[in-house]
Amino acid sequence: MRVLLVGAGGVGGAVTRIAARREYLTHMVVADYDLSRAQAAVEALPGQEDRFSALRLDASDEEAVRRALTAHRCDVLLNATDPRFVMPLFRAALAAEADYVDMAMSLSAPHTSRPYEECGVKLGDAQFELGERWAASGRLALVGMGVEPGLSDVFARYAADELFDEIDEIGVRDGADLTVEGYEFAPSFSIWTTIEECLNPPVVYEKERGWFTTAPFSEPEVFDFPEGIGPVECVNVEHEEVLLIPRWVDARRVTFKYGLGDDFIARLKTLHELGLDSTAKVTVPGEDGPVRVSPRDVVAACLPDPATLGDRMTGKTCAGTRVTGSKDGRRREVYLYHVVDNQWSMREYGAQAVVWQTAINPVVALELLATGVWSGRGVLGPEALPARPFLDLLTEYGSPWGLREEA
Repeated sequence: MRVLLVGAGGVGGAVTRIAARREYLTHMVVADYDLSRAQAAVEALPGQEDRFSALRLDASDEEAVRRALTAHRCDVLLNATDPRFVMPLFRAALAAEADYVDMAMSLSAPHTSRPYEECGVKLGDAQFELGERWAASGRLALVGMGVEPGLSDVFARYAADELFDEIDEIGVRDGADLTVEGYEFAPSFSIWTTIEECLNPPVVYEKERGWFTTAPFSEPEVFDFPEGIGPVECVNVEHEEVLLIPRWVDARRVTFKYGLGDDFIARLKTLHELGLDSTAKVTVPGEDGPVRVSPRDVVAACLPDPATLGDRMTGKTCAGTRVTGSKDGRRREVYLYHVVDNQWSMREYGAQAVVWQTAINPVVALELLATGVWSGRGVLGPEALPARPFLDLLTEYGSPWGLREEA
């Protein structure tokens, strides 16, 4: 399999380190707007020069991406950029007749008059609108194939196939006890993406009602995370699973809650109150005259790169899916989960836990596609494909998952 990886940041760099250990990969072109970053990702893989190469590429330039896919004879485009670049990369892969995999879906837009009651443009809507074209092309766009969304959706499919006869609620719950030495505020993932998902109206799905929205940080609950992480307060956050899971898994209710913490929420609210979460460009003085910049991009530039925090980070991160329902006439509740210890991921891969946990899942998915275990056409989410092969291969990669009976 020949892969064009677009984005050589924290997640992209972890992808290369994981994929380098797998034989299914024939060649990976590592592309980034910053050529030095792509080159650094390749140079971190000594002895792999024949399987990895670096390329400067602007993810917003759809035609340039199409040309790169064609010139390098790539079978699939793996998108490791932030959600702003989903659609040009998605369309470029379709135009080049290549498969496509991403870890975050096309952006949403709040309802113009009732943002905390009704959905406007939902996450992934722009991609699903092109579903018939993808199906007609015979190619596959596997969307939301990170950890959340991604592995959490695989867990939902596994629960439906093997653990439950009827499902009441699928609730994705994400929490961690990670700390970063020397920083009062240092998000472990892209602040651009974090702001987007945390400050947008969260979406909830109910079978009788469909998709609807609530206020940010609503419905707080304390969830006890496994492997020593312990109780963490989780709140509603906008996330792709709520938009993906109901398309293929029958459940009465689907939610996503993230363990953010009061301090983190307060800082996000402050950014919003000051308008620093905005993506609309404003004019500021520059050395050579006025400059147009996005406040959110300024915030991102002022914070440390999450990929560089691993040496200062301690603790574990947990991604998982809680499922309630019935099996053989009896009530059942389980939590399927995946925990990564930062000390382990740094020692084994030189990547901090959050980006490594995100990166491993598309690499596993690409191997399933390369070997024909997974196949399909059109725009599909992870829960549209059989779960057991994915979970077995994830364990083979040396990163097992867990199941905890809750009741």
